[in-house]
Amino acid sequence: MRYGLVGCGMMGVEHIRNLAITPGAELVAIADPVETSLGWARAALGGKAQDVATYRDAEALAQHDGLDAVIVASPNFTHRDTVEPLFDAGLHILCEKPLATTIEDARWIAERAARHDAVFWTAMEYRYMPPVAALIAGVHGGEIGRLRMLAMREHRFPFLVKVGDWNRFARNTGGTMVEKCCHFFDLMRFIVRSEPVRVYCSGAQDVNHLDERYDGQTPDIVDNSFTTVDFADGTRALLDLCMFADGAEEQEEIVATGDIARLDVSIPGSVLTRSPRTGFGNPKAPEKRRIDVDAAALAAGSHHGSTFYQHQAFARAVRGEGPVEVTAEDGLKAVAIGMAAEISLREHRVVDMAELLGQSASA
Repeated sequence: MRYGLVGCGMMGVEHIRNLAITPGAELVAIADPVETSLGWARAALGGKAQDVATYRDAEALAQHDGLDAVIVASPNFTHRDTVEPLFDAGLHILCEKPLATTIEDARWIAERAARHDAVFWTAMEYRYMPPVAALIAGVHGGEIGRLRMLAMREHRFPFLVKVGDWNRFARNTGGTMVEKCCHFFDLMRFIVRSEPVRVYCSGAQDVNHLDERYDGQTPDIVDNSFTTVDFADGTRALLDLCMFADGAEEQEEIVATGDIARLDVSIPGSVLTRSPRTGFGNPKAPEKRRIDVDAAALAAGSHHGSTFYQHQAFARAVRGEGPVEVTAEDGLKAVAIGMAAEISLREHRVVDMAELLGQSASA
């Protein structure tokens, strides 16, 4: 498969490193309007850089002869404009999260993808972290009985430096609850296997970036929040986010509790624990299992090996050997939950998903 890449920043470089260890993958073209970013890509490519064509935008890259698929890793607010010429060229597309920064743009992409003859895949790496995948398999396999509660925690470092620090403002990212948290909202839908009906979020910008100024403006991105999502089947999900907890030993934790047992996993600890109900006063009986991750996949990126595993699934879909596992519609709904959370925290109210997606959202 001959790949193109649009956007050569941090995530673009991660894709370059993962394509390098993906069997049958060849990166033949890159595009970015910023020379510094192109330099990062060339450094990641090493001696192969001289064989990779360079363009300034997606429209020019889309005309590269012999392309099969294109990875979109450009800034969030550029996604709609970036994918349009790729759709027109009939290419397979893997588009980084979030799908877009507005409901309108996300819906446009989803509708266009539904008519697209080639694969369109929304990149949701967290599904493909091996410890998370093991938890999902356990929940779907009935190990906890009927899922009733799902709790997720990410306690991590602040937003990283980007080209021009575009990620410091909600107008460029859709807001923290879209930019950062769409991964978790996608996981909620995927694990619960039901649709969200209402969202409540309490959050603020309390610590990070308050002393930064850009053309006299102070960044406005939330750095901590609690978000509760009610699903149509009665399941409740919670996301606890803190982006000034750099010292936390475990960055991500997921706990799924059913009527017969609980499953929990943490990253980078990578231990899956099943805790069956034992009754009050009886000895606990936790069952622990370490989930291994390929060492090369771990070394190729900062998402616990998930980018590598996602690329294998994407390639299978392109070759017609597997389904599109994360659709544009999935991307749209993850953005919508994030948008609902942003509205909720600003307006201090519960937001019905029907406000954003129409009455079918609660069906």
